[in-house]
Amino acid sequence: MKMNQLVGMRFKETPAECQIASHSLMTRGGYIKNVGSGIFSLFTPAKRIMQKIEAIIREEMNRVGGQEVMLPVAMPASLWKESGRFDSVDNALLRFKDRNGADMVLGMTHEEAVVHLVRDAAPSYMNYPFMVYQIQTKFRDEPRARGGLIRVREFTMKDAYSFHTSQEDLERYYDRCYKAYERIFTRAGLPEVVVVQSDSGMMGGKVSHEFMLLADVGEDSLVLCEGCGFSSNMEVSSVTLDPMSAAAGTEEKLELIHTPDTKTIEDLCKLLSIKPEQTCKAVIFRTVADDGLIVVFIRGDLEANETKLRNFLKEEIRPEQRDAAPNGGCGRETGVAYGSCGPVGFTAKARLLFDRSLQGAEGLVTGANKEDYHYKGFSPGRDCPDAEYHDFAKAYEGMLCPACQKHPVSVKRGIEVGNIFQLGTKYTETMGMQYLDAEGATQTPIMGCYGIGVGRMAASACEAHHDDYGPIWPMPIAPWQVHICALRSDEGDVRQAADSLYEALQNKGVEVLYDDRAVSAGVMFSDADLLGVPLRVIISPKTVGRGVIEVKKRDKSFSQDVADGEAAGFVTTMVKEMLDEYTPDKV
Repeated sequence: MKMNQLVGMRFKETPAECQIASHSLMTRGGYIKNVGSGIFSLFTPAKRIMQKIEAIIREEMNRVGGQEVMLPVAMPASLWKESGRFDSVDNALLRFKDRNGADMVLGMTHEEAVVHLVRDAAPSYMNYPFMVYQIQTKFRDEPRARGGLIRVREFTMKDAYSFHTSQEDLERYYDRCYKAYERIFTRAGLPEVVVVQSDSGMMGGKVSHEFMLLADVGEDSLVLCEGCGFSSNMEVSSVTLDPMSAAAGTEEKLELIHTPDTKTIEDLCKLLSIKPEQTCKAVIFRTVADDGLIVVFIRGDLEANETKLRNFLKEEIRPEQRDAAPNGGCGRETGVAYGSCGPVGFTAKARLLFDRSLQGAEGLVTGANKEDYHYKGFSPGRDCPDAEYHDFAKAYEGMLCPACQKHPVSVKRGIEVGNIFQLGTKYTETMGMQYLDAEGATQTPIMGCYGIGVGRMAASACEAHHDDYGPIWPMPIAPWQVHICALRSDEGDVRQAADSLYEALQNKGVEVLYDDRAVSAGVMFSDADLLGVPLRVIISPKTVGRGVIEVKKRDKSFSQDVADGEAAGFVTTMVKEMLDEYTPDKV
């Protein structure tokens, strides 16, 4: 490829909307162009990167017996109504009507479509197990599109679906896909990816894992233990409580105290000179379906975990939003004393839940359900004898590891680049997929689901491998393998040497980007940095005069002059060696 023919511009200035490295560098480098919120067009460099990622994914999916199919982007809503998700999924599912007035959706995920595809194709147990997969465009009406290709509305994704006749068979195949994912990320130049336990969310199922690239710009919080290797998404991580905290107080008489102008735990602790762990606070939510109040009582130093609560209730929730309405009533009378809410004497219509951080605690301060008043000496076991305790708390930095109970955990940010789920029969049962077992009895197949975001994976590679000047693409997914920079190509000897090497490398199957433009060295090298090709060859009047070419790695870890006659062989060998660095058994 000649640089002067490459469509797209490269520039120095970072656009105001680019808040993270990959978004900035891929915009400045001529990879992507914003079309609308969370929607991008791809220039040739980005398309080549994604094609290479897709090729790696295809090889690994085929290796575990996958069969590639293609499912539709636009689907009749009737499929989603069969599964029950047409009404249960939030507005991220784009719903519309076609010209005949029929309800339609744009696929944000394809469980319904794949069950529809295969439910008549596997009538006997002898047809199982099998897995089908696709690499397809999806659309999720994401309310918080940001970060370039990290969080988008329209995206390319590989999703695979396996079908089994037993849970044991699903677990065996799930393990094979788990290992296939590890190979995919290693081969694509992302060996830094870690695997964490995760929440299945709207997908359903009981067992799921996410593949996370540790990055400060990640939107997910991960709980990690260096001591034993425990890893989990904060959304589902259990909480290990300090055994001394629950017993820190002593039993005392319940006493009503005046606490003026104390609307927060911080205000209360400052007024009474106590610590947050000596308090019980109320965290209030509403159910989306019926607007019902949910009140979670939890120790004052902890945060409530919405995902855990949502999974416990098995319905969508949202945090209660207060405004300036009378009595803090969110525009209606609720009977809740916001800022002084507590479990003793609570009379409002609501479902009360208790976090296990309160179990066994004594002598706490909690709201008295009366403005500017609290109770001192609250002991949940005595004052709320019927309370049931569940894990609703959010994990936090420095708590003891839930697995080994020995080492403190750290909380790090991560970008989700892949996920796998054991779905069970959530979709096959609701959509009527059945088969006959060996005894002729009707059974329902069990499903697994395995997804990878291709564009997000490309952007994540940029986040993981870049410097101030541009991306440093891993060789397996780089848009080109070698970038020839011919300085002063108007001089005959430079042109001849550059043209000769360009042809020789192409004949050896090397992917080459050749820059022979009549631009300054500064412009040429700046563009080369933004394109991030891992191996750079510099040919100039000086190198030609010495009968050599200069070979450099984009990451600046290597630079060497090579005799002109040996250049093609030397560069080809380096390309192979750099590819081999990402072979799974060599990493």
